[in-house]
Amino acid sequence: MIWTKEMFGVEKPIIALLHLRALPGDPLYGGDMDAVYRQARTDLIALQDGGVDGILIANEFSLPYQLKAPPVTVGAIAYLVGRLKNEIRVPYGVNVVLNPMASLELAAATGASFIRSAFTGAYMGEHGIVNTDVAETVRRKKELGLDHLKMLYKVNPESDAYLVPRDIKTITKSIIFNCAPDALCVSGASAGSETRTDFMAEVRSVAGDVPVFCNTGCNAETAVEKLTNSDGACVGTTFKENGKFENNVDPERVVHFMNIVKEFRKTL
Repeated sequence: MIWTKEMFGVEKPIIALLHLRALPGDPLYGGDMDAVYRQARTDLIALQDGGVDGILIANEFSLPYQLKAPPVTVGAIAYLVGRLKNEIRVPYGVNVVLNPMASLELAAATGASFIRSAFTGAYMGEHGIVNTDVAETVRRKKELGLDHLKMLYKVNPESDAYLVPRDIKTITKSIIFNCAPDALCVSGASAGSETRTDFMAEVRSVAGDVPVFCNTGCNAETAVEKLTNSDGACVGTTFKENGKFENNVDPERVVHFMNIVKEFRKTL
């Protein structure tokens, strides 16, 4: 059995992004952690009541993102996950944006079941040049006894480009051979941007038994197409009011999207 079905209980699971508002130290932080918690709780309830299969908690509003997250960021996320934990009813993961090691250690502290990040490659964008160290991350995972923790590898980090261009199949094959990823995530140009279906098809063609997720831009209009060509999706922006990244979760949009997904699953 593919591990995603065992963990989430369904074919082609939808992992909803729980976007935390800006945290202490972030330029957009409003100075009230209780307000950040209340909004996170409201969004969590809307996502779960709407029928999503998993939750990925991430500091998406820590803009601009830091290449090395300070302790206050990791501590703030851990604090919020701790307050939310008793109300989380589905498998959950954590993500410190642009910080694979911090995501891993946060998972160890919070009991998360999975993490998602760009664990491999050297790439650049508005945040500068990023040079990952997947060997260090995987060894730390072993040291912490996190054999159960699933790692979702981004094949192509949104918004950024590899320093040396390689075709998507070559990247996929290399990640699988070198890293034994639990899943692969294929992204669009930015959060909320559509992931190209042909890119996902190319990744799937060489991924073997490794699940492939549509990582960005899956919405009510494209859900059937994207899920036909993937093994699940990470969904954030489409669940927001008016489908805008900066807004809060709209319960009606969650229900509408998940109803489409549930009808599609009946055809599998």
